[in-house]
Amino acid sequence: MTQITAKDVAELRARTGAGMMDCKKALEEAGGDLAKAAEALRAKGIAKAEKRAGRSTSQGLVLVATDPGAQTGAMLELVCETDFVARNEDFVAAADSLLAQLLAAAPMTAAQFLEQPAAGGTVADWVKTLSGKTGESVALRNVAKFAAGPAGTVGLYQHHNRQVGVLVELSSNETAARSTAASDLAREIALHVASADPIAVRPEDIPAEVVDRERRIAEEQVVQEGKPEAVRGKIVEGKIRKFIAERTLVEQPWVKDDKKTVGQLVAEVSKQLGTAITVVRFARLKVGEG
Repeated sequence: MTQITAKDVAELRARTGAGMMDCKKALEEAGGDLAKAAEALRAKGIAKAEKRAGRSTSQGLVLVATDPGAQTGAMLELVCETDFVARNEDFVAAADSLLAQLLAAAPMTAAQFLEQPAAGGTVADWVKTLSGKTGESVALRNVAKFAAGPAGTVGLYQHHNRQVGVLVELSSNETAARSTAASDLAREIALHVASADPIAVRPEDIPAEVVDRERRIAEEQVVQEGKPEAVRGKIVEGKIRKFIAERTLVEQPWVKDDKKTVGQLVAEVSKQLGTAITVVRFARLKVGEG
């Protein structure tokens, strides 16, 4: 077996701009021949992908899917440089295939998913090859995977331009979870999340550091506004309550009827089904925000 030296790897990397591990693998497969290894990297699109890695990826797609029983859901953000490529057949087909693989997999992070086997290599390899085909920097930026189980319902929303997607998980019981009412509720909440962009399900879910930050901002505001010191505390607490109501899902006015909150909507459907429904979690992805 040909001995691959660090000098050979460094030289191939300098020629192609590919990663060290990709260069080492290519040299091993080419029997140490630098020219053949470089050609192999170009053929796979890896060399081009590496050179493009630093370029802006502000376009792309967010795709969402659930299984037929609405017990699991998956969502991903695949980004590129231009809208032209985001509408390219190869790019769309790759995003669809990756989504199908994610839906069938166990819950995992984007980094873990990139390491999964795919098309003779890994998902990361596939993304690099796609970059070579399209001529742009391509990246799998975010993924979300919910597995609710028999007593759960997963709903989704995907905006028509495929730039925004949402997954929502509800928990109830096995009978209620399979009802049309629960499915409709999950879908309505997903649509709401896409529009209202909450940061947490309930007030207690907002990280303490976020509340502390908002309190510091509010305290500075009342000083700048010249409010009397005796009433500053009450004004600050009022601002904090308003912030929580505006950014917490169950406290937000429902986008389809602002006379009721999302929490009240959930309570109404719970009463209709005769069992408590809980919003477990949500995930929202928007192209370019990751």
